Amino acid sequence: MGKSEFLELISPQEGLLLILGTLEKIKQGSKLLLTEKCLGLIVAEDVIASHSLPSFSRSTVDGFAVLSMDTFGSSTALPAFFDVIGEVTMGSSNQTKLNSGQAVMIHTGGMVPENADAIVMHEDTQKINDNEIEVFKAVSPGENILNIGEDVKAGDMIIPAGRRIRSVEIGGLMALGIMSIPVVPKPKVAIISSGDEIIPPSQIAELGLVRDVNSDLLAALISQWGGKPEKYGIVPDNLEELLFISRKAFIECDMVVFTAGSSVSIRDITAEAIRSLGGPGVIVHGINIRPGKPTILAICSGKPVVGLPGNPVSAYVTANIFVKHIIDKLIGVKYSFFEEKIIAKLDTNITSKAGREDWVPIKLLKSDDGFTATPIFSRSNYIFSLISADGLVRIDEHKTGLQVGELVNIIPIY
Repeated sequence: MGKSEFLELISPQEGLLLILGTLEKIKQGSKLLLTEKCLGLIVAEDVIASHSLPSFSRSTVDGFAVLSMDTFGSSTALPAFFDVIGEVTMGSSNQTKLNSGQAVMIHTGGMVPENADAIVMHEDTQKINDNEIEVFKAVSPGENILNIGEDVKAGDMIIPAGRRIRSVEIGGLMALGIMSIPVVPKPKVAIISSGDEIIPPSQIAELGLVRDVNSDLLAALISQWGGKPEKYGIVPDNLEELLFISRKAFIECDMVVFTAGSSVSIRDITAEAIRSLGGPGVIVHGINIRPGKPTILAICSGKPVVGLPGNPVSAYVTANIFVKHIIDKLIGVKYSFFEEKIIAKLDTNITSKAGREDWVPIKLLKSDDGFTATPIFSRSNYIFSLISADGLVRIDEHKTGLQVGELVNIIPIY
């Protein structure tokens, strides 16, 4: 590879498409892992709900289970009267059947009696004696009740293959009693730093020497992106030594990342070391980007190899463009979540009660002029409303809602 090739720069998008296209046939392996250990890992297969959630109808408030028709027309001036025939014991099944004019005391999360179709909130009632209450407000059928399968139905695909596991997915899996799931193992990513002037961060940097910033910077990024970084130390600008370390790293890891030594000069030995690892070898040497122009992209015997510039800013920028997406490819990421605040245009009104701060799940869609935010309306009990969301929007306590067309800050769910 000579200097003339470096003069033919391509765009970052073209470079990324080239290397990802070459990796199209990579198949991800999988292993079964305890759900509690899966945070940040990628699901290898679709996860299916084995049963519905809730598995029984539950009350969402403290109050009284009733037949809703018995409350119709009730008010403070004209209350409805009910005989209290018992109390739902938390954690046990309830076989009580109500007749007209009867009520059962129930607590939040309690199992709704078989034929009750609504719950009157405790604050909308008044105790007459131990066996009677007055109801001052009518309830409609289904009010204050979570029905069987309202959150998730048996047979639903709850987490698709290719999604990264977050805290909310772990919560949802535990709610269904799914104690282990198949995930993609973290790919080992070798990091090789080179340069006669580079020294370990622990050493004193005498004149002319520079501490190795990139190895730990890249290791942190690789960990964050789902890889397992393996640092192979600092190699001097010596082809024989670089070849030895490169081949060792290549055999032991799923991907190799070089930092420094990728600029075209008499001291450039990175490209030669990469070529020694197998074909087709270097497919891009030079990206039309600032910083990061001397980046190298390669595929050697089916494994991705990247040469990053030695400048830490350049290494950081180009790693975000290339290394991140290559790791995504290796682990089969199909669903990406936003990693910073996103400004998006709201496509639906969101109402809110003044005096309280509201947080609403949001789905983000790419539009011609940016991002469109679609609110996900659901009850606060639904763990899977968070799983289907990309982020949350905060509504200030002094507001009564957000309007269509309003630009909002979306806080991502990680």
